[in-house]
Amino acid sequence: MSRPNESIQSRRRFLQLVVVTMGGACMGGLSMRAHADELPHLTDADPTAKAMNYIEDANDSKNALYKAGSTCANCQFYHGPDVGYGTCQLFPGKAVNAKGWCTSYTPKKA
Repeated sequence: MSRPNESIQSRRRFLQLVVVTMGGACMGGLSMRAHADELPHLTDADPTAKAMNYIEDANDSKNALYKAGSTCANCQFYHGPDVGYGTCQLFPGKAVNAKGWCTSYTPKKA
């Protein structure tokens, strides 16, 4: 059987670990946004972008799968601001336009 003091210390260690982990996750998100500014911008000339029908401005899309209002900024794969450029899990190493779109668009879950 554990003593009450050991139980309290274990809970404290657990909570400290949670706080440190959450802080690291938040900082990771901030550095990812800062990192997007340093990445080359994805263009529709990129082979992967071509394969996914990426377009810099969703309003210019002529793809039958495109639905009005669908942009990278509200896609679950995009991380970044609603205006400007951010990162996308589907295009590692490139910054994507928040107002862009591709056929892998998946709305963010509410």
